[in-house]
Amino acid sequence: MSMDMEQALQAFITESRELLEDMELALLGVRQEADPSDAINAIFRAAHTIKGSAGLFGLDFIVDFAHVAESVLDRVREGDIAIDDDVITLLLGCRDHIGHLVDVAAAGHDQADAQLQAEAEPLLAGLHQLLDGPASSAAPAAGAAGAARPVPAPQAGETAHGNADHWHISLRFGSDVLRNGMDPISFLRYLKKLGTIVGIVTLTDRLPGLEAMDAESCYLGFEIVLRSGSSKAEIESAFEFVLDDCLVHILPPHSQVAQYIELLGNLGEDDDGGALRLGDMLVQCGSLTRRELEQALQLQYRQRDEGPLEKPLGMLLIEQGRVEPPVVRAALERQQQIKAAGAMQGKDGGARPAESQSVRVDAEKLDRLVDLVGELITATATATQAGMRVQSAALQEAHSMLNGLVQEVRDSALQLRMVKIGGTFNRFQRMVRDVSREIGKDIVLAVHGEDTELDKTVVEKITDPLTHLVRNSMDHGIEPVAVRLERGKPAYGTLTLNAYHDSGSIVIEVSDDGGGLSRERILAKATERGLVDPGKALSDDEIYQLIFEPGFSTAEQVTNLSGRGVGMDVVKRNITALRGSVSLSSQPGAGTKVTVRLPLTLAIINGFQISVGESVFVLPLESIEECVEFRDDTGHDYTELRGQVLPFARLRVMFSVPGTAGNRQSIVVVRHGTQRFGLIVDRLLGEAQTVIKPLAPMFAHLRGISGSSILGSGQVALILDVPALAAQAIEQAGAAAEALSAAQF
Repeated sequence: MSMDMEQALQAFITESRELLEDMELALLGVRQEADPSDAINAIFRAAHTIKGSAGLFGLDFIVDFAHVAESVLDRVREGDIAIDDDVITLLLGCRDHIGHLVDVAAAGHDQADAQLQAEAEPLLAGLHQLLDGPASSAAPAAGAAGAARPVPAPQAGETAHGNADHWHISLRFGSDVLRNGMDPISFLRYLKKLGTIVGIVTLTDRLPGLEAMDAESCYLGFEIVLRSGSSKAEIESAFEFVLDDCLVHILPPHSQVAQYIELLGNLGEDDDGGALRLGDMLVQCGSLTRRELEQALQLQYRQRDEGPLEKPLGMLLIEQGRVEPPVVRAALERQQQIKAAGAMQGKDGGARPAESQSVRVDAEKLDRLVDLVGELITATATATQAGMRVQSAALQEAHSMLNGLVQEVRDSALQLRMVKIGGTFNRFQRMVRDVSREIGKDIVLAVHGEDTELDKTVVEKITDPLTHLVRNSMDHGIEPVAVRLERGKPAYGTLTLNAYHDSGSIVIEVSDDGGGLSRERILAKATERGLVDPGKALSDDEIYQLIFEPGFSTAEQVTNLSGRGVGMDVVKRNITALRGSVSLSSQPGAGTKVTVRLPLTLAIINGFQISVGESVFVLPLESIEECVEFRDDTGHDYTELRGQVLPFARLRVMFSVPGTAGNRQSIVVVRHGTQRFGLIVDRLLGEAQTVIKPLAPMFAHLRGISGSSILGSGQVALILDVPALAAQAIEQAGAAAEALSAAQF
């Protein structure tokens, strides 16, 4: 395969996967649409595009399966097949199978293996059952062109496609088509690849008497009814080799006319900023082929030469039966709208907005760019420190300008990797539907904050933890229908995914309106397992945190989804590895909410440098509230800040930094979610861009450290893990509050 074909194949695979995602979302949302026609058309177009593109690369194993699915979707689009829950389930299975076939093509294979063929059998059986059902009994698929059921040819003045929503093709072969080596029947057979020939009538009106018949001449014509998702141009291309030797009129189905009108409404201006010509508009929307336009223009030119009464192009096309009158009217109206908008814009003197454009870039290239920007930041810091030693004002000014530019480059590079979390949330629509059917519950998924952006690396790594949280909420959180009705709740349960930005982090909430957590049950299970001493008083938060202990489960029975005591500890471990935190709140009878807090990026942050002795540490700038002077005259692990207890951690003690603290220390007030705590440090070094370097696996057990960074001096600075420090501060907060209360009373 040539390099160009290889690149084209990769583009097809990428586009197919995107189309399959769109197809799945449309299938999941079609039942909620007041008018499902747009969603159904989107589903059909996705299958049709994949089938057509696969044919270009000779991927017949994709074409064959997609063609059957497309035929069913065509019947759904026509209204012959109702889009009920069973049909959606079947089409979702077809969507998955097409995805597997695309993966086969991506792996370089030209046919599906036995496992995939076995996977396709029940799907094909279901599709054929829909096609062969009562709705399609009047329109059997043709085994051969001549075996299709005859239908009467349309009379003059009638709509060519009658009451059926099919293409109608009027075909008159020229008398010399046989002499030119063409077989008329072969063209009819080729039509079967574009769809199903529903009916065909052979016209013999030009057939002479036996004595006058020439065996090498063709006298036949055909009226054909075709059910197909192909465009008019694609159908016309079936007769490409005989177009100059025959007459072909192709009239669209009713649904296609509506689509033409919709496409016309979305047409923009031409390259010069004016309205498109009528013929070009009709070609662009697909209601007219380029050949039909050229023939109509030639006829119009001949009429112009013959006299002054030249007919407008639109009227000429209608008289020829090339285009439906409503389509011509819609094109003319759109022309006037564009002209009026152009005139108004010229009056206002404003410039036309530029069209948004996008370029698909490999993720590896973006990652490499961010890595290089990180190295650039480190090199710039080194150059800045060297410039300060030189004591040159001009050099320092140049370094200041360079730092500003590097920061802009950093922000732009990170922005390239920012993606909306809505794509991740939408994946759960399918899972919620499938799992709710599996466990016999009625559950709907509500999504909020889908436009919230975060680093693609974070998105990739958070999908698995979110999957477990969603499945856990469906299995344990939301009650069965009978229980919900007994408690006065709606029969259907609601699972909600929400995302928003807060203090330089992204917060993701997974909540349900189920029965909530049983405080007593969790505590009893924890006591039974020895996690809690009998009779020990714990707060609600402390009890709920027990759920994240390894092997902890209160499920009475093991299911396919949960109950084995694995999962929540893994969720917490994976989120902690992302420098994030997870918390849980619940109200009995009202539901449960799990809150995940994550950094926006794992690559480069705005940091604040602090030092203890000779060691330098970095805190994310967004987590810092303020810095105040600290006097250690109490010996406690808490202080009072503006009337509130503020627990703190001594970094010198926590990390065993050698030396003794100086007389002047500072306390850095840090916020994580709703928790405030302090860090006691020797010096405040100020803000600096920080390139995050992951720690080696041998340091994974260290608490309070999430990564490292190389300073301009070449020294290694440790990046503090704010969630872990917050957890330690929470442990101290209770004791601090009790001690302060005792001191006051």
